[in-house]
Amino acid sequence: MLASVAPSDVEKPILEEELITSFDGKSKFIKVMMERGFLHSCTNIEALDEKMTSETVKAYLGFDATAKSLHVGSLLQIMILRHLQQCGHKPIVLLGGGTTKVGDPTGKDQSRKMLSDQDIQDNVNGIKTVFEKFLKFGDGPTDALLVNNDEWLSSIRYLDFLREYGPLFTINRMLNFESVKLRLERESPLTFLEFNYMILQAYDFLELNRRYGCSLQLGGSDQWGNMVNGVELTRRANSKQVFAMTAPLITTSDGKKMGKSEGGAVWLNADMLPPYDYWQFWRNTQDADVVRFLKLFTELPMEKIEELSKLEGAAINDAKKILADECTRMLHGEEVLPSIHETASALFAGKSGNLDDLPKVSISKEDVDKGIPLIDLFLQLGFASSKNEIRKLIQGGGVRLNDEKVQDVNMMLTADALNNNQAKLSVGKKKHGLVVLE
Repeated sequence: MLASVAPSDVEKPILEEELITSFDGKSKFIKVMMERGFLHSCTNIEALDEKMTSETVKAYLGFDATAKSLHVGSLLQIMILRHLQQCGHKPIVLLGGGTTKVGDPTGKDQSRKMLSDQDIQDNVNGIKTVFEKFLKFGDGPTDALLVNNDEWLSSIRYLDFLREYGPLFTINRMLNFESVKLRLERESPLTFLEFNYMILQAYDFLELNRRYGCSLQLGGSDQWGNMVNGVELTRRANSKQVFAMTAPLITTSDGKKMGKSEGGAVWLNADMLPPYDYWQFWRNTQDADVVRFLKLFTELPMEKIEELSKLEGAAINDAKKILADECTRMLHGEEVLPSIHETASALFAGKSGNLDDLPKVSISKEDVDKGIPLIDLFLQLGFASSKNEIRKLIQGGGVRLNDEKVQDVNMMLTADALNNNQAKLSVGKKKHGLVVLE
């Protein structure tokens, strides 16, 4: 098969990633990517634009199964697939049941934790449900398709794979990719297992092209090297022109990585992060990020976003509430919003209302009679990672019980603190939870 591809049929390797700051595309999808801020770079964007105006393009995005839920850091990629489908093309969601067994070294200083086959399958089962919230699956020409690369990667015959595809990869070039260079520069061990990841990801594109006619890979800009490998392998092995398009890596205006909050990862599965906490994450967006996040994470028309961009001062909070509502509605549904609004009003506007959406920890009458260390309750609510952290927060005046500042690091919760069999615990202005007597 490889011998049939003459050198003249293979374009020069794509080495450098070029940032696309402007492009007057004809296809609806690329126009949307440009105007909403999704487009970072692309291989041969002119040819891809032409292809997307004349046919239904099948494009894929990969998600490794490293946890039982994706977090909000993956939401940008999910939104890209959603826009792709709405623009008349076919999304392929690739779950990395196979590549998770290797572990992507990109952006990591050390090897990922090795997961068992059962752990990986549990994670696959956990993350695949979220895509149904954003994409329409089925048998139609633009209906989304969900596949698992374990279908082909786990059945690879090692020597056959090396003989067929090994000659198409050079160690010289692989050492120049950022994911490898950073680990070597920091003198952090890069195992041979991890070094194989970029080859397996490239093979995914080749396999998806063969099986489903997939011609576009989408991903974050940190994946450029891996994605270009797939473009070149598919062109060499299949004699097909395919494309790679990257989106920018999203950080907040203070430089923090998207997807983290003070309480940890912002998960997309409701059993790992309640809808209220998800809404509150977006409501707490910094002023400088609101307009950008409205473009990326909602489907509000650009004209509406332009109106909201003109808000100043305290009025920006109105835009933050719209952002929180739109993001929460898309993931968890319209039905959760009234309860969330009631809880938010009760907490922050001094209005009466229930606090049922807050995270809770249950206690027994026996616990109350003996007295419970307040520090333990904050840990159970997940408001800190250690007792020492809570002590420091108390000493700094950042911890409250029923809106009263806690002064004593050894304070016990007793029946006196319960009102209607519950007590409210708070850290700072944004983290609140309930202790409930059952």
